[in-house]
Amino acid sequence: MIKHTFLVFLCALGLIINPVLADDGYDQDTVLDDAADFFGEGAEGLGEVVEKIFKKYGRPNAVIKGEEASGALGVGARYGHGFLSMKKGSKTEVHWTGPSIGFDAGANASKVYVLVYHLPNTDALFQRFPAVDGSLYVIGGISANYHQSDKIILAPMRLGAGLRAGVNVGYMKYTREKTWNPF
Repeated sequence: MIKHTFLVFLCALGLIINPVLADDGYDQDTVLDDAADFFGEGAEGLGEVVEKIFKKYGRPNAVIKGEEASGALGVGARYGHGFLSMKKGSKTEVHWTGPSIGFDAGANASKVYVLVYHLPNTDALFQRFPAVDGSLYVIGGISANYHQSDKIILAPMRLGAGLRAGVNVGYMKYTREKTWNPF
């Protein structure tokens, strides 16, 4: 009798706790559907990219959807804007800029879908994130990389068009207001 009561108690506790844990972040299917809708046609390989990021980091607690343009000839700059959506409901406009240096030449315009991990609150996004990027755009392509500052991890996925090839290092600075200064 005691075993049975204890088992029923554990099952009931699991039903209470499980929905709370399941709401910790965006699930993979939701992200994949949302990203596919956002990118539209031409998002081939998106499922593999999302699956790889989820295997590495799990469920994001926020996403950023936006667009950006960048260019480089050894030294480069990136400018973007979009909206940060926290899993718990808040939505905030964000802008980002960043300088880069490396073996990099060309220009591209991209739609950007960023998975955000361990973001404690909206204000924590507004800082610099070190970045290493490798790109090869010949007409179009999808790419993903990672940026990390302390425990916050950003995994931007870009689907863009242009003519660009190279590898560079720099940082991305997220701000509330638009700026033309990449530093």
